[in-house]
Amino acid sequence: MSLLDTDRTTVRIASREAETAIGDVLRDADSEVHAVGSTGVPAVEPLVLLTEDGRTAFFAACSVGRAEALLTGLEDGFDSVVDGADAVVEHDPNAARLPATDLPELSAGQRTVLGPCGWLRPTDPDDYEAAVGFGGSDPETIRELGAEILGRGWGDWCQDRTLADSWETAREADGDPTVVVNAHGTGADTLLSSSAPFAVLDGAAAVARATDAERIVVYISQDDDHAVDQVETAVWGYPDPPVSMSVVTGPAVYRAAEPTMAIEAIEGNHRLEARLRPPGPDETGIHDRPTVVHTARTVAHLAAALDTGSPADSRLVTVTGDVAAPATVELPERARLAAALDAVDGAEEYKAACVGGRFGGLTDSLDVRAGPESLLDAGLGTEGVVELLGEDRCVVKFVGERAQFAADTNCGRCVPCREGTTQLAELLRDLYDGRYRRDGIEELIGVMERSSICTFGVDAGRPTRTAMTEFESEFHAHADGRCPAGSCPRKAEVSTT
Repeated sequence: MSLLDTDRTTVRIASREAETAIGDVLRDADSEVHAVGSTGVPAVEPLVLLTEDGRTAFFAACSVGRAEALLTGLEDGFDSVVDGADAVVEHDPNAARLPATDLPELSAGQRTVLGPCGWLRPTDPDDYEAAVGFGGSDPETIRELGAEILGRGWGDWCQDRTLADSWETAREADGDPTVVVNAHGTGADTLLSSSAPFAVLDGAAAVARATDAERIVVYISQDDDHAVDQVETAVWGYPDPPVSMSVVTGPAVYRAAEPTMAIEAIEGNHRLEARLRPPGPDETGIHDRPTVVHTARTVAHLAAALDTGSPADSRLVTVTGDVAAPATVELPERARLAAALDAVDGAEEYKAACVGGRFGGLTDSLDVRAGPESLLDAGLGTEGVVELLGEDRCVVKFVGERAQFAADTNCGRCVPCREGTTQLAELLRDLYDGRYRRDGIEELIGVMERSSICTFGVDAGRPTRTAMTEFESEFHAHADGRCPAGSCPRKAEVSTT
């Protein structure tokens, strides 16, 4: 029986961990107690949700002591504990998504794609069936939606492009297609894999129907044990899967999320190198068969669109960096990125934000819309990550570390990335010796952007390029022997190996 069908008081515990100390306490209550996965906002977790007759009481960051008080209060009924709640919401008794609340951390944005997170039991097929229903849409309907939805994240072969063209390429290529869900390493993808795995699998199944694929592979970092366990359990519990489904783990390194390197990992290759393109993976992918590669965000977005009838005009945004705890929210594309900061503590003052993931763009303002067109126009990235840098952080040091990371971790396949990232790190090191050569840095980054064979090299120079635009005074200060933030040594060691 699903959580949506019961007429008893239901206790949900939203947390990344399936078992919690407060869960042990509340299981003694004369109510149904269930773990429902993370909401995406750890600051409010463990979050206890008490639901009865279309009302839900929210108890944020619930301690064991507070849970014991709730247990005592519930002996006198639901109404006896409502006054002590952080928020109480009235909603449809059969609500399929976490109800909207005025709790600051949970009030940012909407919960269309994130709806199951923190509301449904992640690996219980009855909950997903009652809330959404396992997809049975015809392939043509799926393809029509695929013509409207853009790929989300750098791990998606269709990043910022519509899905349908890649699907058609895969259908027309020789061999039976495979669908890869790339859930490697990104906060939002990990959240969906852990808290809403059936939405991920349901969206992937829709892609399989649209492309006549023969199997689905969910690809996850080997370090994401919880996500792996959740998806594997959901695979076993998926009712009447249209094709075979499996989970494959890959190395816990950043580059392993690049679509063609993900394919290399799935094939079992120990040395991960980006593949030359064309052809793309949708023509020649896993074992030379056409392979459609989408992130968990993309396929969950498709699943939500099939449920509601139209794609949600929204983006998942993870706020991280100099904050008390990271958070993932769902913003309308027309909303400003600054709205995501309501979900985190410690974001009141920041010096800069790196928008767009590891190789995002640096900006001093989040007054930019969350949609990809606005982000790209602003020189920022579309990975769905906002990394905040506090007032005491040094922008030059930050971009130097990103350049060095790129030099140390690239796959080595192409010269523009392999040599370019090393040269970029050296040019940034020269600042500490009094040499700031902006023209040379810009020329180098331009070559990397135009000539690298994959997104890693194309984007690796973006933090530096945007920082020189937004924070150039700090570059000049370092060349003059001064760090405005006071955090840099006089010399910076940069490896060239």
